[in-house]
Amino acid sequence: MGYLDNSSVTVDAVLTKKGRELLAQGQLNITKFCLGDDEIDYGLYDTSHNLGSAYYGEAIERMPVLEAFTNDTQTLKYKLVTLPKNTQVLPVVQLPISSVTLETSQVQTITPSTANVSNANATNGYSFTIANTDIVQVVLLGQQTVSLANPRPGFEGTTQTTTGAVDSSYATGYQSSYTVNGFEIELKGLSLVSQTTTTLSITGNDTGGTITIPVTVKADPALKAN
Repeated sequence: MGYLDNSSVTVDAVLTKKGRELLAQGQLNITKFCLGDDEIDYGLYDTSHNLGSAYYGEAIERMPVLEAFTNDTQTLKYKLVTLPKNTQVLPVVQLPISSVTLETSQVQTITPSTANVSNANATNGYSFTIANTDIVQVVLLGQQTVSLANPRPGFEGTTQTTTGAVDSSYATGYQSSYTVNGFEIELKGLSLVSQTTTTLSITGNDTGGTITIPVTVKADPALKAN
């Protein structure tokens, strides 16, 4: 979603394939939305502007805004969040590693934490999003809720809550979003003809803090030999 012109309240919204389907059925009912400031360079806020305080943010207000598009790996990287009054530092999701590289069948456990906020995300945990489940198998640890963002036919609106490990192979080839109260997932590399890279995004459901790291799966030597 993007504001086209800051002199009016016109909003440009682009629907996904599922959204267009619901609109055609008269069932599109938007109850929540997210705002972001990806395009804003706050370094342009000029408190020394010679025309006074009314013009401190003039350069920011004149910045171009991206048109709406549905690639969630490129849009809304910096979501606006609501935090308690008098919050002085932003929550930051942290990982002990900056990237993941896997061989076929190799497993890497991911356990995020959040800095700057006490007991951050202790209530609703984190959301884990793998951009390409064709190359990585995701196993959820602990108690979790699994929801498909872009499900294959027959899995629309699917959610699953269980205790113990959950294999995500049923969502192979479709982007999936996982919310885990156990705060852990396992990534398992699948068999590939050539080395491939995707991304893992982790968002704190209570704080909005987000981190994205690359995930690389190396080629399977057995497949390369053939």
